[in-house]
Amino acid sequence: MDVFVFDPVVHTLIPAMNTAPRWIALTAGLLGFAGVVLGAFGAHLLKETLTASGSLAIWQTAVLYHLVHSVALLAVAGWSGAGPKLAWIARCWTAGIVLFSGSLYWLALGGPKILGPVTPLGGLALLLGWMFVALGAFAAPKA
Repeated sequence: MDVFVFDPVVHTLIPAMNTAPRWIALTAGLLGFAGVVLGAFGAHLLKETLTASGSLAIWQTAVLYHLVHSVALLAVAGWSGAGPKLAWIARCWTAGIVLFSGSLYWLALGGPKILGPVTPLGGLALLLGWMFVALGAFAAPKA
């Protein structure tokens, strides 16, 4: 018996993910992976360096926001209520992770202080993403 005889049945049971949530889920997966790696890196390989420079808490804050927004990005990828705001939510959170957490990682490692103003821009992008979530929920039809 051919194993692929059930292939048409399986494809009808598993809905195809449209293009927008697919790239968002992929982005969430990659950012989540990177967040776990950077968290482990800071907890093990960089712990002495970060503790000596007094920047361990900065690293931990970066990892926290990085991972929380990676998971939120994955959750919103499957939310049909987001509608056209879905792409904006994803863009804002992706930019926010890169700018907010990225600048904190860099500063914790002793990077130039000129990156300091980038952190609030990343925070603003994270806030905008949450605003788009609220707007999407407000505009969604009531169940």
